[in-house]
Amino acid sequence: MPHINKKRPDTRLQIIQLAARLFIDEGYTNTSFAKIAKILDISTGNITFYFKSKEHLMAVLVEEIFDFQEKLLEQAANEGRTSMLAYCLEITTISAACEEDEVAKDLFVSAYSSEMILNLIRENDTEKTKRIFGQYHPEWTDEQWAATENIVSGIEYATFVASEESVPLPLRIETALNTILTIYGVPEEMRKIKISKVFALDYRTLGKRVLGEFKEYVNNVNEKNLKQAIREKRKK
Repeated sequence: MPHINKKRPDTRLQIIQLAARLFIDEGYTNTSFAKIAKILDISTGNITFYFKSKEHLMAVLVEEIFDFQEKLLEQAANEGRTSMLAYCLEITTISAACEEDEVAKDLFVSAYSSEMILNLIRENDTEKTKRIFGQYHPEWTDEQWAATENIVSGIEYATFVASEESVPLPLRIETALNTILTIYGVPEEMRKIKISKVFALDYRTLGKRVLGEFKEYVNNVNEKNLKQAIREKRKK
């Protein structure tokens, strides 16, 4: 559990820090304003002063997910991987993490089930896919990219959310990647190459590693922001 400063240097950031930790360690569904308030020794009214609902609080974590994913894309480029392969690995590692970790699954199911959060995801991913697949559809308008992302996000959700009746993870991943790349106009031979490179990796282990790196990233970012707020308040 993060260190709680009883002097309340910045209540909003302490709420974010604790909520993010609870969301990714115990699950979004199992986290309530009452639990956050009890740990921080504040009223739930203090929380709703900053965040209208739990969804609004989760939106902060989702923005941190976006930042983390951008850093992974940058890392992939530095390692000589294409942005398209990095995109495929992003979908694959999230699917693997949801398969292996019930808390991760709860987080993504909750995100994709919230209209507000899903709109954030679609807006972010529309811009990302325009960069990655723009060469295949230079004539597409912003509306076409957005409409396509609405379809793709549904495919992603179906891939992440497995049930006892679901097809095996490898088949879900292969089908999802092939369908999404086809939608974005990637030629068949290129699709085969990207998918084969994904399956050449130990993607289950990679999913666990990326999930661990994300947790560390969130903890570091929120701790850094809180410490910065403390320093700024001390200067006043």
